[in-house]
Amino acid sequence: MAHRLLYRTPARLLSLLLASPLALVLLIHPAAMLDGQGGYSHPQLMLVMWGISAGFVHGVGFVPQWWGWRWMLGPLPAWLFCALGYAVLAHARLG
Repeated sequence: MAHRLLYRTPARLLSLLLASPLALVLLIHPAAMLDGQGGYSHPQLMLVMWGISAGFVHGVGFVPQWWGWRWMLGPLPAWLFCALGYAVLAHARLG
């Protein structure tokens, strides 16, 4: 039941809406992700990029067949890591 809800159009649209602005920020203004010392937190940035990738994969409706890829590129990691990306941006803007 929950699996069906996570792969319906509203959930996929949410993934695209979360991933697209983050991808644009990283492409157009990557300095927005800098920390207070002027550097990147590479582990944190890797998780954000994972969220963006998973958001696009889930958002376009692709469902991998192997359970491992399905979990890693599914909506829950996408939403969680995109939320992390927005938290990083908010912290960078406020800090």
